[in-house]
Amino acid sequence: MDEQTSELTDKFVAIYQHLDKQDLSGLEEIYHHDVVFEDPAHRVEGYRQLLEYFSRLFDAVEYCSFNITEQLCCGDTAYVQWTMTFQHPKLQSGKKRLVNGCSRLVFAEGKVIYHRDYFDMGEMIYEGIPLLGPIVRQIKARL
Repeated sequence: MDEQTSELTDKFVAIYQHLDKQDLSGLEEIYHHDVVFEDPAHRVEGYRQLLEYFSRLFDAVEYCSFNITEQLCCGDTAYVQWTMTFQHPKLQSGKKRLVNGCSRLVFAEGKVIYHRDYFDMGEMIYEGIPLLGPIVRQIKARL
């Protein structure tokens, strides 16, 4: 199973590294129709809900890209480490922001059936909000 998982993970990585806010059609190639997707702020069930969620996210940003830096496969599960670069008009005056994260992927029937993203919401959002950002960074520095 590791070889198949490795091939599926490679396909996942290739699609994510070329995601474009104008065309999310590649997602259908990698996600199972019964997929469950979770991140620190959301949980969606089913491919249709996942596509709607991604569409909203990509509509809200001016730019978004993923750089996959590492991947590890074990059985039907893969872990993918990434850096997301994005620009949101309401965060840090629309400047590019970097967020490091990791995704846990579980495959079934040749597609991702479970996808869980792990990342720091403070790094992604709170640190980019005027007035709040410096406070969050100061709190994190004291920990």
